[in-house]
Amino acid sequence: MVLTYVVGAGYEPPAPEHGPEAVQVRILTVDVAAIVQRTVDALSDALDDVHVIAEEPLDVAGAAVHAVPDGFECDAVRKGRAIEWTRRELAVGGEFVLYLDEDSLLEAFEGLPDADVVQLQERPRRTGSVLSYLADVYRMGVQLEQRAFAQLSIPLFAWGGGITVRADLENEVTWNRETLVEDTAFVWAAFERFDADFALAESVCRNEAPPSLYEVAQQRRRWAAGNLQAASMLPARYRLLTRLRNCAWALSPVVTLVAVPLSLLGVVVYGGLFVLLSALLAAFTFFWYLRGALAYGGQRVALALATPLAPLVTVVHSMGTVAGILAPPERFRVTTKTGGD
Repeated sequence: MVLTYVVGAGYEPPAPEHGPEAVQVRILTVDVAAIVQRTVDALSDALDDVHVIAEEPLDVAGAAVHAVPDGFECDAVRKGRAIEWTRRELAVGGEFVLYLDEDSLLEAFEGLPDADVVQLQERPRRTGSVLSYLADVYRMGVQLEQRAFAQLSIPLFAWGGGITVRADLENEVTWNRETLVEDTAFVWAAFERFDADFALAESVCRNEAPPSLYEVAQQRRRWAAGNLQAASMLPARYRLLTRLRNCAWALSPVVTLVAVPLSLLGVVVYGGLFVLLSALLAAFTFFWYLRGALAYGGQRVALALATPLAPLVTVVHSMGTVAGILAPPERFRVTTKTGGD
């Protein structure tokens, strides 16, 4: 609440100063040509320097396709390894590099504000489970805190499915580090070592929400574990803040999983301070979900009707975070994409 409505109060995405001609697009994938083709087709015609970076050769119309050689070695792994190979091997004609995930459908793009790191906004679309989709709607409400990041000396996270970096800064920072969250780790390294600046763009990517409860749990598990591991590169005050945020994320369904069951079982007598705290925490749950629903424009009324499900949605949203804190994964895992909508 403080980050969103105090630190980020009044923030408006700055107007574009660099046109599409200054941007090279790089789309990261493993080997799903059909999904990548849809992402390429969604790009504005003004974005004409488009490259697909894949693990295997693909046939994609409207883009140059590059397969990362099997023999390429560096400290980075999986997606980070592919980005690092691309940084070393692919010349940049313009000033900026726009990274998109294979499923990131970019809506109207008019250019970029003048910042070293420009985060595009995210609006996940449903591809399977209703609850996993609603968990991403809830996340969009909480993610309003991004508008405060321009006021911080280090942004608290980055979403690599739609992010632009200045090419000169990218070559200084590199992606060559082992991490489960290559996007956040890159931004933390950039802002820790250099006098970089951040902007939140108006452009929106319609990426896929995880298609199942298992996939959303594994995605959140990787994010939480990766953020905790990468936090070692942060100064103490930011390390404390990011760990507090992860724990708060994990504990967000406390009313659903603790307060209500204990009261129904008669373990806790409903009254006084317990009622007040429970009501306050429940209000946050409903508030952030509703804020996420309102971000969806024409879909907001339909999504707002699901607000009573918010306590259950927070459980889905948080269960993977708990797993990431208690049992971090040992390797990077790509969230399954379906190509659906």
